[in-house]
Amino acid sequence: QVQLVESGGGLVQPGGPLRLSCVASISIIESYYMGWYRQTPGKQRELVAEMTSGGSTNYADSVKGRSTISRDNVKRTVYLQMNNLKPEDTAVYYCFVRKWNTGYWGQGTQVTVSS
Repeated sequence: QVQLVESGGGLVQPGGPLRLSCVASISIIESYYMGWYRQTPGKQRELVAEMTSGGSTNYADSVKGRSTISRDNVKRTVYLQMNNLKPEDTAVYYCFVRKWNTGYWGQGTQVTVSS
């Protein structure tokens, strides 16, 4: 079993920065796919940022230029750095990791952007 635990969410001010962390119960290596997704009530879960097994990154248009996905293999942690947060960024953010051909989801962390 693989467990992913997100943290770093909460209430943040518009325009502020945010760093989300996802700690895995197993080692995360470069060949594993990892991504951050988010979901709001009544909406489908959408991709925010991802890093493919080849190391390339992709971002949703709504967060391009102000988001960065990264990882620390020693800490077994995947990060999502976001800047200039907007109210529309409010959502539950989920970490996802695929180890070989099996995918795993975190429990999610709530991010609320409001003044």
